[in-house]
This record gives sequence, C-alpha cells and structure tokens, in this order.
Amino acid sequence: MEPLALIIPAMHQTLKMLHVVMLTGEHVQATEPDNTCNVSDSDSAALSDANRGLYSCSRLQLSKMSRLHLQRKLRLGWAASPSQRQRCIQELQSKLYLHLSKVASSYVGYGAVFNLEFSPNGSILVAACEDNAMKFYDPLSLKQIHCVPKAHTDCVNCIRFLDDRTFATGSDDCTVALWDYRNMKQKISQLKGHSNWVKSIEYSRSMGQLITSGFDGKVYAWNINSYSTEAAKPTELLCLDRLMRTRLTGDDSKMVLSTSLGYYVVIHGLEIDSLAQDLQDFVFDEYYLLLQEKGSMALTDHRSNHVFHRRRNRVELVTDFPKESFPWCISSLVVHPQGWCMMSRFTSEMEDSEWTCVHDIQGSRPNGTKNIYDSCEQEKDLPFHPEERLLYYMSEPNDGRGYIKELSVSPDGRFICSSFGYGVRLLSFSDACGELCDLDPRGGDPKELQEKCLLTSHKRTVVTSRFSPTHPTLVTGCLEGKVVFHEARL
Repeated sequence: MEPLALIIPAMHQTLKMLHVVMLTGEHVQATEPDNTCNVSDSDSAALSDANRGLYSCSRLQLSKMSRLHLQRKLRLGWAASPSQRQRCIQELQSKLYLHLSKVASSYVGYGAVFNLEFSPNGSILVAACEDNAMKFYDPLSLKQIHCVPKAHTDCVNCIRFLDDRTFATGSDDCTVALWDYRNMKQKISQLKGHSNWVKSIEYSRSMGQLITSGFDGKVYAWNINSYSTEAAKPTELLCLDRLMRTRLTGDDSKMVLSTSLGYYVVIHGLEIDSLAQDLQDFVFDEYYLLLQEKGSMALTDHRSNHVFHRRRNRVELVTDFPKESFPWCISSLVVHPQGWCMMSRFTSEMEDSEWTCVHDIQGSRPNGTKNIYDSCEQEKDLPFHPEERLLYYMSEPNDGRGYIKELSVSPDGRFICSSFGYGVRLLSFSDACGELCDLDPRGGDPKELQEKCLLTSHKRTVVTSRFSPTHPTLVTGCLEGKVVFHEARL
C-alpha cells in the first residue's frame, strides 16, 4: 500500500498539529499515530514516512496573516469528510510552492547533473551525473550521504525507483543497471540490449516489468522479478526511429512517446504482453509524414489504419501545437500524476526557441464525433483523423543549446517546473493554481500557462528538477554540477 493511503486515519492528528503551528508559528514535534488508527505493524514504517512528509509543514515560519488564513482553511477541513480533509491539506501544501526559497546547495563534483529522482517515500534523493557517477542525499538533513563514482562507464542519464530501496539507472554506455540502496557495493544486475544511449526508464507495477527506451528507437520490456545476476533477454515492444522519451501513466493504461520529428504517440488500452504483436509492421514515421503531406483522406486504403481503431493498444498520433512554434525535437516528457495529460518541452525547427506544452490524453475529445472505442467492424480501415489535444502552452528561451531541459511536475499536478536560464520557473494552469480537473479546459482554445514563481540559484543553465513526493521541497540541478534545495518559507 502506498504511504499516502495509510495516513487518512491520522488526518485528525495532522490537522491538530498544523492548527497549533498556524496559531503560534512555533515548531511542533510530530508524535506517533494514535493506536485507534488501526495501522498494522508492517505498515508502521510507511506511515511514519508519510507523516514525516505532512509534518514538514511544521518547520515553516509563518506571518500573522498567513496563520489566520491557514487557520480558516484548517477549520473548514476539520469539519469535512476524510476525502475533503485530504484535499484541504493538498491545497494548503500546493500554496507552499509559491514560497520556495534556496535553503542549501551542493556541488556533485562529477560534471553536470542530468537527472534527479526521489524514492517514493521521499527519504532518498539520487543525482545522475555526467561523469558516470551517482550521488545520494538525505532530503531532511540536506546532506550528501553516499556516492557511487563509477556507476556506469559513461554518463548516467535517468533513474527510476521500483520501490523505496530498489531502483534502475540508464546510461550512455547503452546499459540499464538495477541497484539496491541497502548494498551499493555492486549492482543487482546489468541489462544489456540497447545499441544506443538509454534515455527513459519506466516501471509497470501491474506487470512487474521494467520498460526502457533509448536513441536506438527501441522500447524494451524486461522481466526483472528473478533479480538474477545474469540479465534476461528483453522483449522488444516497438521501434520508433526518432524516439526521444517514453512514459507510462500511473495506472499503466497508456504509453506516451515523444519524437524528434515533432509529434507524439499515445497508446491507449495498453496491454504490454500483446503490444509487439498488435503493432507488428506499423511504421510510425512513415504514417505521420504521409499524414502531414497528403492529409487523412489520402490514407483511406493504408494497410495500417486498423491500429487506430482497436480497443486494445489503440494508437493515436498527437500533432497539434501552438501557432508559429514549428515543433521539432520533443526532448522532455512527463505525465500528470493522475494520467490526465502529458507535459512536454520541445525545440523549434530553427532552434531559436523552446516551448512547454500540455496535451490532453484522456479517451476521445468531446468534438461531436463518435467515440473511437465504439468503432464497428466496418470502421477499422478508416484513416486516422488527428484530434485537437493542446490545452496549454508557454514559450521558453533556448538557453544551454544542445542540452535537454527536463520538466518536472508537482505531486498534486498543479505546478510544472521548467528550466529558465540559470534557474527555474513554476508554471500553473490558472492564476489561482487550480487543479486541472476543476478547470476542465477541454473544448476551448489553448491557453497560456501562468508563471507563478521564478527561482534563480545557479550560475549555469538548469537542466533538471524534481519535487519531493512528501515534502514542500524542490531540487534543481545544472550544467555546473550544482544541486540546490528549495523549501517553503512564509
């Protein structure tokens, strides 16, 4: 069970603690959960970690006005149902991101920081470094706690936790390594199969498989349940010549891919075991280029039209972008925590600008057409008609040309952190920082994202960032090799 799912019985205690903080502005020590919470001994560690995340708010220094405002919020939450109280706390925590400031920094000493990743319980932060290394930090003490100087034989690109202690890394040495944080002296296993740089790692919890992709255009599935020292051979799921990034939604129902040709692929109704068979002989780039050159009606008799109309592993090409953005290389891709949309950052064709975009990926858009899931047998050979999926956008400067600037999204999905020169800025969907489900932007014209906060704490271009899953903390990394911790201060 996920830690946040364990804290609902302890909401009353948390609200009481926060209430005291809002009234006094003083630090309050978190106490152990009440015995009436009915939490088993096996879940006590996870509950402790989750509580520690919520109780981190007690470290805030609050002004009198802030205390009065949050006190009113808490009184409303106290009288509400458990789900409403949980949302109340989430809304309070989301406001904290507007008051982030630098609290600590560290130089990794191994070149640029290409990726940052928290463990699911927020107790460990790992930095992937240009010069083959990994560095580990304690997000509470903000101190370095471990270093692996030769994690790979080339730069480390990406990190993905499978659980609170086990994680995988991908590298320019074309391999994927499995690690256990309790024993970092050696790898659990090394997975070999890619023939070019490994850039994406996802973990399918429902299937217990690792999903990786690289600049060789291959998406592989690895059965890692055995944790054997000899890596099992991967299963090739698909091949996309100009593949940049691969992501899964949290419920494993969709796979999202971005390309360096300026379009996305969304696979709905994902079933990994049958994906390779369902997409056999389908050439993504060929169909996309024909679609752009000749239009949908010219593809009426195309041999691959059926992949767009099936219930299982249904393919969708997303091709709409802001006017005059001239999309080309979509190098950064993240999925909303609830799987509602995808956020991406791409470079324009002339490389004079970059753009951050938000696209809807839920089912079929409400445009008056028949739901594609209701397609009858006679419709399976109809050509693909792209839908308008763009919801939000923001123009970005192309600082640090030649380097990929990775986006990150807050745990509540309300904020996007995007590189901006020697810092980052937080972007939201609305001026009030509303949740996407409350705004319902579908059906209207795409809107510009709202800049809510600008943080400049580096001396070179920021290329990665990550929100803590449990604390109001944001960590950023730059080409200089500097890691900066930002925490909320009111």
